[in-house]
Amino acid sequence: MDEVHKVCVRFHTAIELLGARWTGAVLRALFTGSHRFADIKAAVPNLSDTMLSQRLRELEAAGILERHVMATSPVRVEYELTQMGKEVEPVLDAVIAWSHHWIPLAVGDEDDSASHPESATGS
Repeated sequence: MDEVHKVCVRFHTAIELLGARWTGAVLRALFTGSHRFADIKAAVPNLSDTMLSQRLRELEAAGILERHVMATSPVRVEYELTQMGKEVEPVLDAVIAWSHHWIPLAVGDEDDSASHPESATGS
């Protein structure tokens, strides 16, 4: 019988962070640059304010994104990926490519290939 691979602590921590519900979608919205809370929320269907706030706090604490408060009137807050966060993009692109190969669309869902980079979908 083949030996079972031991799970690396770093891998496990990363997969738990990136695999948390809504995290991938929030990161995906931020790959295009700095965005306000409302813009991120609008980009991710069915995401509640509470869950978005929680994910943004977790990603900031992990060093994946930065929160910038601009001293304007009214105060403007934007979220932007750090270098660490930007380096997650090819990982999520690989997940997108995998999903387009293996995960079927549910009945009634429309094809969403246009929302993904050409390189990820294999189109």
